[in-house]
Amino acid sequence: MRGSYRLRQLQHRSFCSRSSVKTHQPINISFGNPSNPNPIPWKKKQTQKPKKGRLSNASDSEVVKFNMEISTQMRNGQCGEALRVFNAMPRRSSVSYNAMISGYLANGRFDDAKDLFDKMPERDLVSWNVMLSGFVRNKDLGGARALFERMKERDVVSWNAILSGYAQNGYVDEARKVFEMMPCRNEISWNGLLAAYVQNGKVESARRLFESKADWQAVSWNCLMGGFVKQKRLVEARQLFNRMPGRDEVSWNTMITGYAQNGGMSEARRLFEESPVRDVFAWTAMLSGYVQNGMLDEARRIFDEMPDKNLVSWNAMIAGYVQCKRMDMAMKLFEAMPCKNVSSWNTILTGYAQSSNIDGARKVFDSMPRRDSISWAAIIAGHAQNGFSEEALRLFVKMKRDGERLTRSSFSCALSTCAEVAALELGKQLHARLAKAGFESGCYVGNALLGMYCKCGCIEEAYDVFQAISEKDVVSWNTMIHGYARHGFGSKALMVFDSMKAAGIKPDEVTMVGVLSACSHTGLVDRGREYFHSMNREYSITANPKHYTCLIDLLGRAGLLEEAQNLMKTMPFEPDAATWGALLGASRIHGNTVIGEKAAKIIFEMEPENAGMYVLLSNLYASSGRWGDVGKMRLKMRDIGVRKVPGYSWIEVKNKVHTFSVGDSVHPEKDNIYAFLEELDLKLKREGYVSSTKLVLHDVEEEEKEHMLRHHSEKLAVAFGILSIPAGRPIRVMKNLRRIYCKYSHCFKCQDSGPQKSECLIRRRGNGKEYGAEVKENITHEELQPFGPNHQLTHH
Repeated sequence: MRGSYRLRQLQHRSFCSRSSVKTHQPINISFGNPSNPNPIPWKKKQTQKPKKGRLSNASDSEVVKFNMEISTQMRNGQCGEALRVFNAMPRRSSVSYNAMISGYLANGRFDDAKDLFDKMPERDLVSWNVMLSGFVRNKDLGGARALFERMKERDVVSWNAILSGYAQNGYVDEARKVFEMMPCRNEISWNGLLAAYVQNGKVESARRLFESKADWQAVSWNCLMGGFVKQKRLVEARQLFNRMPGRDEVSWNTMITGYAQNGGMSEARRLFEESPVRDVFAWTAMLSGYVQNGMLDEARRIFDEMPDKNLVSWNAMIAGYVQCKRMDMAMKLFEAMPCKNVSSWNTILTGYAQSSNIDGARKVFDSMPRRDSISWAAIIAGHAQNGFSEEALRLFVKMKRDGERLTRSSFSCALSTCAEVAALELGKQLHARLAKAGFESGCYVGNALLGMYCKCGCIEEAYDVFQAISEKDVVSWNTMIHGYARHGFGSKALMVFDSMKAAGIKPDEVTMVGVLSACSHTGLVDRGREYFHSMNREYSITANPKHYTCLIDLLGRAGLLEEAQNLMKTMPFEPDAATWGALLGASRIHGNTVIGEKAAKIIFEMEPENAGMYVLLSNLYASSGRWGDVGKMRLKMRDIGVRKVPGYSWIEVKNKVHTFSVGDSVHPEKDNIYAFLEELDLKLKREGYVSSTKLVLHDVEEEEKEHMLRHHSEKLAVAFGILSIPAGRPIRVMKNLRRIYCKYSHCFKCQDSGPQKSECLIRRRGNGKEYGAEVKENITHEELQPFGPNHQLTHH
């Protein structure tokens, strides 16, 4: 502490100069004592005589020894032992208190430091400056400002501390005002303001400040040069580099890194060869540059030539192998590392997760000596992206229970997983937690929350979230447009599209897919054609296969099959299976077996194992009464080993997922469900309803067709929802396949809703994925309920 005081005196005497800067407008910041607005301790205070009593018996040399012991214990992180020494002192000086306060702050114990500061019998200028720096490091700018105003004396260290506080919290203009008010400035003052400009992206302001003064140190040159590099302004960075009166290792490494990160590896290599001293940072900059530019062999050559390697070097080389999916080499290098940190483990964990090797990722995760939020986010995302949604949610809950800080990334991943499995109640709990944490208005997490509500059928809640996002990006707008289009609100989707253009957001390829889908679902053929043909002219978007598929689907649904075929002939690329599938689907809707057979034949050549297309053609034959061809199609599927994915429907009731298959006989409430359906069927017949048995594409008797309609999975799920969910609450059913019983189900739901007016939402998972054993686990959301009932949002 005595050394610190001497350093402060040297700074004050050597560097204090009344340096001038460009005159600015008058400012309103004022600090402290009005009678002495710029108090500077030019003279040391006279030492007071110790008071008589027991505490004055210790000699100065003994106090110094105690103070040195306190500093030693604090440097070793032994705060408790330092406090024991402090309490045992027969007499304490201000240096003793300052040593304790500095030690507490260095060990992250801000509250203890503040408490001791408040209890000090007398404080010197060092005490005030140490505590002021503590407030700044603790990101408590308000506390720092209040303490600064209480100070009766201030020196250049005090002013530098409050300037740093404003700068670190992004208040650059306020930092500039403090700088102008300083009665004297040293190099730390100038460098602090320069760094504030650079760190907050105001490089032009930094450059003007730099040009206003001549005698800058090398650290200042490096700071401005780093600002240019960060903004990819390499020409200006190089000009500054060439002007430097003296370059150190940081100067060379900054320029090497700048070229390497922006693809200029030849110039980076030339500077690397010219560098008078190549430290480990220069070698690592070259290594990272080769990795980022995909030059893995060159990166490995640099890695092998390095005289010394640090953790960053090892991690960069492992990351290179991970990016190239060479997990065998990455793991070999990982195992050879002499010392690993959490970043090393996270890199190899992410590699296995992104390579769909969940078993390997989980093994690494379970072996980690320490995990951080990135580790949890990586393993959760790995499970979610590879279809293990329930396990991803379990891990999220475990992350919370283990006390790990929930980040925006982990929230986003958990919300996306909730969307995949329609875990609406858990999604609502996460929404409540987000609101409490203040994340919901942010674009990154807000988009995930918006997507969750859209995919779970809560389109009104989705729009509320959309409105609450403070700064919407193109993903926000696209998600809302797709959400409306997916749920049949084509007109609202197009209204959002118009608002997007009015807000100055330029549509992209994904936007136009959503717009064309909206037109398809609402039958707006003319507007769909107009959007398709104008998107290149108005938005510079070249139509890709997805856009063509949407337009073909639009034309096909409208019965314009010939126009759809002609459009396919004019495509600038060969139609893919999805495009032919859209034509086949339209052929089934309109019973055109000629075009349907042609489309199916091409699809079978492209994707011979696509069971959905066989089923679609079989249904086309069945709707035309060609039962012989239906039989042939089933034999063909059997011969080539293609199996139809069984259809399931599931519904969440009282925090539990209930799964149903056709004619389900295992559900514990099956008797009540079938009794309800029989009673409802009789009511419907008395009202004159006749079952649409033509929708049952099986060659069976009418009575059997009615039975199949009555007991298909979607209807069982809806019936169970009506029996179990209170009136007025929505009934949400999830399906893994697109089925043909929709017309009957909709009639059934409309007939039953009656005075209860329960909203019924059906979501179909028509993406070709199988949801078998995972769906039937019936995982209760009590397992997935980390926040308790107090955080649940109100049902609508």
